[in-house]
Formats: sequence, C-alpha cells, structure tokens
Amino acid sequence: METIQSNEELFSSLGFSATPQEPVDQGLEMEDFMNLMVTELTHQDPFKPMENTELATQISQFAAVSGIDDLNKSFTGLSSSITSDQALQAANLLGRQVLVPSSAGWFGSGDTLKGSIELPSNASNVTLRITNSNGALVRELELGSHEGGALAFSWDGYDDQGDFAGSGLYQVTAQATVDGAEMAPAVHVAAEVESVSLGGSGGVRLNLVGLGQVSMNDVKEIY
Repeated sequence: METIQSNEELFSSLGFSATPQEPVDQGLEMEDFMNLMVTELTHQDPFKPMENTELATQISQFAAVSGIDDLNKSFTGLSSSITSDQALQAANLLGRQVLVPSSAGWFGSGDTLKGSIELPSNASNVTLRITNSNGALVRELELGSHEGGALAFSWDGYDDQGDFAGSGLYQVTAQATVDGAEMAPAVHVAAEVESVSLGGSGGVRLNLVGLGQVSMNDVKEIY
C-alpha cells in the first residue's frame, strides 16, 4: 500500500513554495554550475568523498536562486498529476474495506466487525472489549498471550449471553500486560469506503460507513 502526500506536503518536503517568485539573474547558468560540480567531484579526496546530503544541499541552493519560478511551475503541473492519480486510486476503493486507526467500529447486520490490536511487544492477558453507544459492555474476548505486532480480531455481533446485539456503532478497546504493566494498545478497525472527497489541504479523503472521513494516508491495509 502506498502513502500519498498532499500537494502542500509535497512542495514543503522538496523545499519549494507554491507561490512563484521573481527570477533573479545570478550570472551563473545551470551548465556552469554542473561543470563546477563535476570538477569538484573529480578532484575530491577518494577517502573523504562528498556526502550525499552535501551534494543535495549545493544543488538545492543553486536551484533556489536560479530557477525557482520555473521549478515551481513544473511542480504545480506535477501536483495536479498526483492529485489525479490519488483520485483514481481512491475510486478503486469504493465498496471495499480499509483498515484505519479508530476506537469505534460500525457493525452491520449479516457482517462481522474486524480489525487488529497493535501490540508494541510480546504481551499477555490480551483482552478486547466491545461496548455499545450507552457504554454498556456487549462482548469481552479473552485473547491470551501473543507476540508483538498486529493481532487480528473479528466480532460476529453476538453479546456475552449469546444474543444478537444488532447493527450500530460500537466502541472497541483493548487491554494487555506488557513487561508486567497493564496498557491499552492501539486498535485499528475495518470499515467500508462509501464515497471519496477531493480537494482542499487534506487532499483525497475517504468517507467510511459509520466512521466519517479519514485521509488516505491513514489507511493501513486494504481488504
């Protein structure tokens, strides 16, 4: 699964602003700069070569004063292309379930509520608790001891007395003992993608049944 940056994050990570700036005549052209860079690399001490970060810094500094306006125009086009790709990816998720961080999960009749408990390390006494909208305990699942990592779970909709709890939004929490101490590990739940929203600083967002909107960057797994 790919992580997709928003347009603003893309510009920021590359060190560029989305606002065009007036070009500055520095006298030194890109060809001259590259010739100087090649000369420097050719005559460098082989036992103390230039670090990748140092090389990248020199190139970015030159670009910042020589061609930032043209570069920003190029990245504006690239940004539009990335947004289109995000939209296509999101459209393919309609009707499918995605795993996202959440302490709540939607249970539909005839379905199962599934997800995972994120254990930071080996744990014992792992317990999953499902409560209804009134805060009443519906089901408690004793899952025993497990190694660190994602521990998958599923709930069939029946309470501890064997009665069907019905459709609705339920709170899902976990408890575990790690290194002798009680803790509440993070929980991820699966939810169906109902629709997709585009635009804005949040980029592409998924509308999940019962949970509302989440960013595509929050998706941990696709079912």
